[in-house]
Amino acid sequence: MKAIQFDRLGGPEVLELREAPKPELRPGTVVVENRVIALNYGDVFFIKGQYLVKPVFPDIPGMEAAGVIEAVAPDVTGLVPGMRVAYIGMGAYAEFTRIRASRVIPIPDTATFEQAAAFPIAVLTAWHLIHSCHNVSANQIVLVHSAAGGVGIAAVQIAHAAGAHVIGTVSSNDKADLVLKFGAQEVINYATHDFAAEAMRITNGGGVDLILDAVGKPTFKKGLACLAPFGHLILYGSAGGAPDPLDIRRHLLAKSLKVSGFVVPMVYAMREIHRRGLDAVFQLSRDGRLTIPIGKTFPLAEAAEALRFLQSRRSTGKLLLIP
Repeated sequence: MKAIQFDRLGGPEVLELREAPKPELRPGTVVVENRVIALNYGDVFFIKGQYLVKPVFPDIPGMEAAGVIEAVAPDVTGLVPGMRVAYIGMGAYAEFTRIRASRVIPIPDTATFEQAAAFPIAVLTAWHLIHSCHNVSANQIVLVHSAAGGVGIAAVQIAHAAGAHVIGTVSSNDKADLVLKFGAQEVINYATHDFAAEAMRITNGGGVDLILDAVGKPTFKKGLACLAPFGHLILYGSAGGAPDPLDIRRHLLAKSLKVSGFVVPMVYAMREIHRRGLDAVFQLSRDGRLTIPIGKTFPLAEAAEALRFLQSRRSTGKLLLIP
């Protein structure tokens, strides 16, 4: 099969399209023929050796895809060959991927492979940020950084569906219309404006109740400054670098603020919570209140170029690879 592999740490330049052995079944697994593969910023950290899971060379990056089950291990129940599925797991940048059955999500016939591939990490991350880590309610003010990206655009829609007042931040003016279209009431261009000062202006000095931050160092401290009393900042990524150390007395106590972290893999084994999130996001999708715009698609062979485009911050929505 064709696969994108790398055998040294680095940037997109380490990726190569190669012929690789087709994965064989192991107990508790299925083999999926990938039809659409989604990119995530975690892929960048993985090939640099900075992700939670470390590569074993030669390794295949990629964390989510959608396709058709080709084979099922004898001990797996509830999944059969020919079933249309999405999954969250490692090794997705390939024509075929072996994945644990617990990571597989059957998809409805009405869902396209493109939407199914774009949903698992971005949408579940957004839903759990809003409903598991926090519990957004009507009239709360939610600030979403990188609001035109995959997680960001999902979070805007999910927070809007919960009745929140949503403020999105973007890196360029041409992304603002997209974020407004999907439910944000205001959009701040953080490249030309101080987002914290703008957030305080928009809220008449009251501050925001929740900040969703995947940027890290450039936004973290400023975010704390524009939180309302009892406000909450959730860090779920660090595309801009790890935040500086936090002085709890100085930064949190005066307004009784809360800071927490989140990564979506930790909910995979929590079956009740994981199922609640899946049921909720599919219901929002069926209701027409949640969709992920596809920013651009690339052939599998152009995975390195796709990751460069992701890092350029020029992209919107989800970027996809087609095997």
